Amino acid sequence: MDLKIKDVAELLNVSETTIRRWLAEGKIPAYRLHHQYRFSKQEIQDWMLSCRLQNETGNFLPSEEEQIFPAKEVEEESQDSKKGMQQFSLFRAIHQGAVLTDIQATEKEALVRETMSRVSEKLEIDPLVISDLLLDRERLMPTGLSNGIAVPHTRDFILEGPKDIVVVVFPKEPVDWGALDEKPIHTLFFLFACSDKRHLHLLAKLAHLSSQDEALELFHSKPDKKELLEYIRDWESRVGAK
Repeated sequence: MDLKIKDVAELLNVSETTIRRWLAEGKIPAYRLHHQYRFSKQEIQDWMLSCRLQNETGNFLPSEEEQIFPAKEVEEESQDSKKGMQQFSLFRAIHQGAVLTDIQATEKEALVRETMSRVSEKLEIDPLVISDLLLDRERLMPTGLSNGIAVPHTRDFILEGPKDIVVVVFPKEPVDWGALDEKPIHTLFFLFACSDKRHLHLLAKLAHLSSQDEALELFHSKPDKKELLEYIRDWESRVGAK
């Protein structure tokens, strides 16, 4: 899937000016097509997984020194359309999915397979098939973010229908996931979206969430679905109001 500058700006919650500056500085992967910049979904996804996230802005930045332009530079029309469709997207996806606190597996492959055996009916796909797809993605690049959070997902699998599904897993013990910060994983968000853009949007939102101290404290307590959804709804309402 080819993305335009406007698409990437909306997905990452930054201005188009910021994207153009990152392009000029070589800080974001892109290619030229008919004299215009285009972005590969897979390259942007990998870039998001490997980038540092600024706690105070909630936006993807190539380094801690990078500063975002003021929010007023983002087009108001774009912000309004996102607010209605994306503000509570993570809440809806988790509501459609599940929160599992009783997964017993203590290593990556076994955890993936145990989780998929529990939720494959929701995804309407054979658990062996979806497990293999998830593990294939992990072999290409581990999906650990930072601070003990991972977002397992596949390269190409797209859900049928208009809904996204996020399955949250709090394993019995932290699991070695090969994360860039080398920290074991205590919270996993298995991400399944119904379109490439919604997948990238949810991935960006989860990466933002993984930088929040308040959220990390909650995840360590292994909340049930009701408690987690209440927190996510409140957090998304605050993020959307910025």
